[in-house]
Amino acid sequence: MRHLLLVSLVLVSSALVSAQSTPDGAWTFTMTSPMGSVNAVVVMKSEGGALTGTFDVGGRVWPIEQGTIKGDEIAFSLNRPGASMTYDMKGTVTGDAVAGQAMAMGATVNWSMARTK
Repeated sequence: MRHLLLVSLVLVSSALVSAQSTPDGAWTFTMTSPMGSVNAVVVMKSEGGALTGTFDVGGRVWPIEQGTIKGDEIAFSLNRPGASMTYDMKGTVTGDAVAGQAMAMGATVNWSMARTK
């Protein structure tokens, strides 16, 4: 009986951790690149293996394109309006934080997000 209770507790804890690692909701985004710092408000929603949402960079809103989610890994593209520049973004969701890398124009920089509470 004690063993069954322990197994049940582990399964419930695992389910709670997985539920907390969803990217759904609002986030604050920070990235420092050779071109300067970028801060944004990000809203994401996952459905099945698809990830959608927006990046609000100081009033300029960019849609998340080609977004995917697999486990705690997310990936998406951002196309900079008015320029032929695409940012390929990849990250790992861990509870209320995301850490990742952005690739554009042959450069790779780290970025992070914190869930807005």
